[in-house]
Amino acid sequence: MRTTRGYPSLFQINTRVWLRRLARQRGKRMTLADVDDATIDRFAQRGFDWVYLLSVWQTGRAGQVVSRNNREWLEEFRTVLPDLVDEDMDGSGFAITAYTVDDELGGEAGLTAFREKLAQRGIRLMLDFVPNHTALDHPWAKTHPDYYVQGREEQCAAAPQNYRRMETEIGPRILAHGRDPNFPGWPDTLQLNYGNTDLHKVRIEELIAIAGKCDGVRCDMAMLLLPEVFQRTWAITPAPFWPKAIESVRQAHPSFTFMAEVYWDLEWTLQQQGFDYCYDKRLYDRLKSGSARSIREHLKAGLDYQNKLARFLENHDEPRAASTFPWPRHRAAAVITFLSPGLRFFHQGQFEGARVRIPVHLSRGPEEPINQEIEEFYHRFLKILKETEDFRGGEWSLIEPSPAWAGNGSSDGFVAFSWTGNDRRSYVIVVNYRESRGQCHLVLPFHELGGRHVRLTDMIGDEVYDRDGSDLVGRGLYIDQDAWQVNIFEVKALGL
Repeated sequence: MRTTRGYPSLFQINTRVWLRRLARQRGKRMTLADVDDATIDRFAQRGFDWVYLLSVWQTGRAGQVVSRNNREWLEEFRTVLPDLVDEDMDGSGFAITAYTVDDELGGEAGLTAFREKLAQRGIRLMLDFVPNHTALDHPWAKTHPDYYVQGREEQCAAAPQNYRRMETEIGPRILAHGRDPNFPGWPDTLQLNYGNTDLHKVRIEELIAIAGKCDGVRCDMAMLLLPEVFQRTWAITPAPFWPKAIESVRQAHPSFTFMAEVYWDLEWTLQQQGFDYCYDKRLYDRLKSGSARSIREHLKAGLDYQNKLARFLENHDEPRAASTFPWPRHRAAAVITFLSPGLRFFHQGQFEGARVRIPVHLSRGPEEPINQEIEEFYHRFLKILKETEDFRGGEWSLIEPSPAWAGNGSSDGFVAFSWTGNDRRSYVIVVNYRESRGQCHLVLPFHELGGRHVRLTDMIGDEVYDRDGSDLVGRGLYIDQDAWQVNIFEVKALGL
């Protein structure tokens, strides 16, 4: 694993929205170079190992025009910003014309200054790489139309939402919009053709250049480049791109980190191709469904797989956690997500209980009230996550709940697991992930507690229990919890 700690924490920032908000607060233009030390210090104080800046790359006028004139998108934008004006719509941060930092954000010098401030505090920087497509007005659309998927007249007539007529230096062409196989094309993009081996070379060169500006990349829709997916979408079977690209980057930057946005149960496939982390959308979906059993089944996967998952409750593509998971279910989902192994992926606004997802086309977001209950929980939870080193590098194990007594099926609603540190400190995390009170027994995997008096202290609440160690590793710890209740117990033999 190429990380500063075993299970790091990452904080995602919507860069354009963030800097514009800072500018309003300070009454002056703000670039990445202008972000003050106190702001960077807060990232370190919260225990973040990574800061991921969304949408820093250069975008063009063509994408901006599409964003400002697409009726479906405008409906969404106006629900986010009822007072929407053209200046709020800068175009999608994923309709990229060049991997150079937008001048409005401070350019290359601004990014370098920001990265240096992070590095001084031991924090690494992650940026976007969008492999599947470019902006409409990317220079290649004029100079190298062969880098893109070509369309025919009959295709353009049958599916006009997926193709666009373009004037190039070698004459008119029909080029495909970027898309995945399940949805219409993104009208502000052009689809790159990975069947062209020359494209592989120039994309790898771009990645190596990006790797000189940051410590890792989040690769947008990374599974779309897999040969079998590309063939299903475009009837073109390219050579594998990711293994060659990742190896080439690491020859120049050995510690560089790759994180994949990936769906359709292709996480393991991309891990085997070299990715350090892959989105764990499956856990997120199971948390939404509310089935504790399905969550436990997911957490039974081998640690060689789980250790390379990026676990989240929200990001720029998903609805806000506060609007998806009502309180206190939100708290229960957070404890399961961020105390399981893997990378802990947090999103700007999550800690304050923001409820409105901001589309990547916008450079302004709404002003929302802070949810004090959510903010207080995350303040305490992040402190625990930062200060308890065992949650970052200890040994994790799932605990299967058993019925508290015959005929009591409520044990099926529990999710529980343990952590053990190198100094044999032990912890048990228990969540009643259901809408009603439940009971269970948990046989603790700490055999050294047998014959000892043991104290369990809840780190997230105020419960303290003294128990017989032999009972804990024999019959098991008895749990009786309200709906969505959580405990993060430190388990300690008395007298030690």
